Amino acid sequence: MLISNTADAVLDPGSRSAMAPAAVRGQISVEVADRIDDVEKVWRDLTSASIESPGQSYDFIRLWVADRQVKQADQRYVVGRIDGHPVALLPLHRKRVHGLPVFTWFPGANAGCYAPIADYDRLAAMSAEGRRQLWSAMTGKLSGADVVYLRSIPVEVGGHAGLFDELGSTLAVETLYRSHYSSWEECDRLQRSKSRRKHDRQQGDRLAAMGEVGFAEIRNGDDTVAAIDTMFTQRSARFKAMGIRDTFVHDRLIAFYHSMAKAGSGVDVRLHVLRLNGDIVAVRYNIVHGDRMFCLISSMSDDPAIQGGSPGKQCLLRVMQTVFDQGIHIFDMGSGFTDEKRHWCNVQAPLRQHYIGLTPQGALIVQAHRRFQVARAAIKANPQLKSAIRSVRQLFDRVTGSATPAPAEKSE
Repeated sequence: MLISNTADAVLDPGSRSAMAPAAVRGQISVEVADRIDDVEKVWRDLTSASIESPGQSYDFIRLWVADRQVKQADQRYVVGRIDGHPVALLPLHRKRVHGLPVFTWFPGANAGCYAPIADYDRLAAMSAEGRRQLWSAMTGKLSGADVVYLRSIPVEVGGHAGLFDELGSTLAVETLYRSHYSSWEECDRLQRSKSRRKHDRQQGDRLAAMGEVGFAEIRNGDDTVAAIDTMFTQRSARFKAMGIRDTFVHDRLIAFYHSMAKAGSGVDVRLHVLRLNGDIVAVRYNIVHGDRMFCLISSMSDDPAIQGGSPGKQCLLRVMQTVFDQGIHIFDMGSGFTDEKRHWCNVQAPLRQHYIGLTPQGALIVQAHRRFQVARAAIKANPQLKSAIRSVRQLFDRVTGSATPAPAEKSE
């Protein structure tokens, strides 16, 4: 069902440009749909050039909504137009978080970042006040929740910085890591020192001494089942060793990743698989859109006898050696600092949480959550505090039985 609403707002002309007049000055209108099919054309048109995240992919979210069985009443697709031309789209899920109704992105931390789907050049041609009026008109049509919470939005998108500055209040707490190169030769020259190449070669020699090493890229419709199942088995073993809650098992998400890898899913999945004597010892699950590749999950064998050859690092090395010469220019490795990102990523993009209180109660919730996020970031930056909090969480899960896999997520 599609509901049209027109906001009586005319954009401040701001600075003039060569863009169409509607990008700078015009009447804002807003449409709100509760079925993803109703916004397919607008969505695909706005993402035809590139996306910042798999969470901006129409097919990714379509599959997510189906897998999670999100009720139609809890889906919101808000389209903002200027003089009838689609400029922005907010795909939102109304869910209850600790009993409180919230509008947020459909997935959680399943992709490195998220962002409104938009014509970024048109947004950039508008004044700050014009963008403020657009976002206000769009979020002003939402009802049925107290807060809009939009996590992990890059400060810069589509080559433009600050396009979402006026979208509620913001808090910077994360960093996204990317590799941006025109070729493997450029990547190798800029990222690897002589000692680094020697170290990689020594690890490769140790792995090769254990048997026959094979590397392959598996795409949609190929034999993806074994690789994905092995990847999640390896991830579960890693989580258990680290004492971390296995989100993929607990939230029953594995079927979703299988569905994306099927032929005809609409999502371009690339599995990079490293084998030793025919056995899978490392996997990377990636999604490709245009000239961008996004790594969602990676895994490696927990066999101590194999780890000496660093199969995870050897798998990633082979990925880096091949993807840039296949037309990929940006390889998104997600947020959170790790060794592999330190070794390979030459771009660090700040991410911000965006908050909009829709009700007086929502304004109080925003303040409380902002404080929580600041405290959480401080804990993550302190190894002692992080370890203590993890121990408390593990004890709580054991006492309450929270570690037991939950039924598939459904909106409330």
